This record gives sequence, C-alpha cells and structure tokens, in this order.
Amino acid sequence: MNGLMDDAAFSRALKSRHRRGNIWQRFFRLSTIVALLALIALFLNIANSAFGYALQDYDIAPTELVEGGDIASLDNARLVAMLAEHQPRRLAVYVRDTLSMVDASVFTTLPLSRVLEGRSYPEALASATIPEVTADDLQTILRDNLTHDQLVSIIEEQVIGINVLRTWSLTDSLTNRAQIEAIAAENPRANLIFRSWLDLNFLSSPMSGNAAVAGIRTAILGSVWVIVITVAFAFPIGVGAAIYLEEYATDTPLNNLIETNIRNLAGVPSIIYGLLGLAIFVRALETITAGRTVLSAGLTMGLLILPVIIINSQEAIRAVPSSIREASFGLGATRWQTIWNQVLPAAMPGILTGTILALSRAIGETAPLIVIGASTFILSDPSSPLSRFTALPIQIYQWTARPQPEFRAAAAGAIIVLLILLLTMNASAIFLRQRYRRKLTA
Repeated sequence: MNGLMDDAAFSRALKSRHRRGNIWQRFFRLSTIVALLALIALFLNIANSAFGYALQDYDIAPTELVEGGDIASLDNARLVAMLAEHQPRRLAVYVRDTLSMVDASVFTTLPLSRVLEGRSYPEALASATIPEVTADDLQTILRDNLTHDQLVSIIEEQVIGINVLRTWSLTDSLTNRAQIEAIAAENPRANLIFRSWLDLNFLSSPMSGNAAVAGIRTAILGSVWVIVITVAFAFPIGVGAAIYLEEYATDTPLNNLIETNIRNLAGVPSIIYGLLGLAIFVRALETITAGRTVLSAGLTMGLLILPVIIINSQEAIRAVPSSIREASFGLGATRWQTIWNQVLPAAMPGILTGTILALSRAIGETAPLIVIGASTFILSDPSSPLSRFTALPIQIYQWTARPQPEFRAAAAGAIIVLLILLLTMNASAIFLRQRYRRKLTA
C-alpha cells in the first residue's frame, strides 16, 4: 500500500488527461479558425462595397467646357473664370468654406483681415467685409489661395455636376453584369464604369457633398495632426510618470492609490474623455487652444491614451532585471544615470510597443472627437494646431450615416485606408521591438 496506481489505473488516468487535452486543443483551434473567418468576412464585406460598377451622369459634360474634356489641363485663372461664369453667386461661399477660419455666423460681418487671416488678399480690402468685396476680387482671392486640385474638385462638383445614379457591389458586378448593362442602357446619357472608390484621386481630393468627387485628404491630414500632437503630449508625460512610479515612488498608501486610479482610468469610456476635453481644452482654455481645433483634439486624445502608456511603460520598466540596476550602482552610477543609461534602453522595446498600440486605439476613436466638435464637413486642410479639422473616423461615420449608397461605398474606401494605417502602426511596433531587442542582445 505505497499509494501508487497500478498499471490499469495509471493507463486510464493518462488516457483521460490526453482526452481532456485533445478537447481543449480542438477548442482553441476552433476559436482561432472562427476568429480568422470573422476577419476574412470583415475584409470581404468592405472590399465588396469599395469596388464595383457605377452609373454616372453629368449636369454639364466636360467636353462642353473644354476641348477633350480634360478640366485638369486648365490653369487656376481659367478654372476660377469658369467657376465665376457658372456659379457667380457662390464665390463668397467658396471663400467661406475653403479659406476662412472664422465661424460662419460672423463671416459677413468681420473685416477681411480677420476672415482671411494668414491668406493672400488685396491690402486695400483689409478693412472691407465680404459683402463689400466685388466678384473680381473674390476671383482673385480664390485664384491666389486655392490649389489647382482644389479648384478642379470644386469645378467637378459645382459646375460639371458628376452624379452617381446607381452603384453595384463587387459581387453583383461579377455575377449580374448582363442585368447591370440592361439597366445602364435605359439611361443613354449616363456612363457605366467599373469604379474603385479607393484610388489616388480619392486620397488626394478634399471632402465634398458629392460622393463622385469626394476624397479623404482633409481627413487624413486632420488625423495626422491629431496623432502628432497626441504623441508630443502623452509620450513624455506617460513615460516620466512610469519612471517615477517604478524607480522613485515608495510603497505608501498615497502612491498605491495613484497607481490604482491610473489603472482604473485606462478602462474609462472614451466619450468621458471627450466630455473632459470639451470642458477643459475647448471651453476653459479657449484662449490658448482656440476652441474646437486640432490642438484641443490632440490634447484630449493624449488624456485618453495617457493611462495606457503609463501602465505599459511601468510593465516594461519592471521587466528589466534588478541585477542590471545593482551592477550599475556597484560601479558608482547615480540613480538617474542608471535609469537613463541602463533601465530605459532595456525597457524601450516594451515602451514603444505599448505607445504605438495606444496610438492605434486613438487614431480610430470617434466619440471624443464628436464631443469636442470636430467638423463633419470641411473643405480646407488643417495648416496649424489651431486649425479646424476633421478625422478619418469622423468622415467614415458621417458617410455611413447618409442614405445614399454611393457614400457608403466611399466610406468603405476610407475604412480600407484606416485599416492600412492601423496595420502599418502595429507592424512598426513589431519592427521597433525586434530592432531594440537585437541591439540589446548584440
């Protein structure tokens, strides 16, 4: 009676363990397959909307405006003259939507020096208001300040009037081509084209109320500005806080309370940070941030990811072996020299990985930007931290909320761009982590 199993009991127990292991192995494998299928279904659904046939018509055919129909071959002066000829009453509207930084409610009452601050305009008109400016002067202002691509986009939307009569998904385009061509034959003035909603024009064109010419350049630039300010604000503060909590702070009730609250803040819904940014950066600090601007959005997103950066940085610093610190102290280095020359280089792969993954979350957030007042329609690109802005998630949200199917197709193209940005950031996190690890092991 030594307590050991006999051979039969041992064999039964071993088979039972193997059986349980095989069951869990199959469950984990099934979970992986389900996750991959869901991811594949997501990408296929997006691609199905982003490509396919489209039936397009024009208010005025491009060949009626210029020989050959190539509007882009005209210079800025001829484009502005064409715009004034066909849309003379909307010149001031184009100035407001594309060049002005002031609110639309005061656009016609402020002098031109305020309305077009930072823009080019005749010096003699500095004190004049928009209603006092002649049509010729408005043409000069548009010609001198708008880029060639912006003018072409306005002409295509407002003069040519490209209209998408109907769109078909990629699946329908491949399987029901005969039916689609029959529908197109009922509209002899319209052109049936196989359209990719994600192309170079889509990336380089500004926003528009017409899905046929709408682009995401303004949204991409807005997202880039927001992320740059977010990094500049959150990274040094987050890493600094992590260094203090891990290397300097003692085990006191106050420091423990601070750490607990930081971890709790990492789970707070993002819309709460939007309300915080609205109260602090948009309203309380309006004299500094200029209200609903890129700077306010970047600082709000910085608060959103700050707890995540602190926690990831703490874990990376904590993972550095204590023997490295002790060896540095033994050679006479101070605490700060040890942190700067030994601890931080060893912890940097984890810090950078956590920071980039936190930024991946920030670039896809919509709720905080909506709360602080990001624009859902803006034609001018952000040029400074105090500019009005929009962002890719806001653009996608705005397009998917519209009833026209062509805007949902454009939203699918924007989603692909956003996914590419996210995958690029995640890939860069892996690359930086491996690079620093190779340096440490070299």
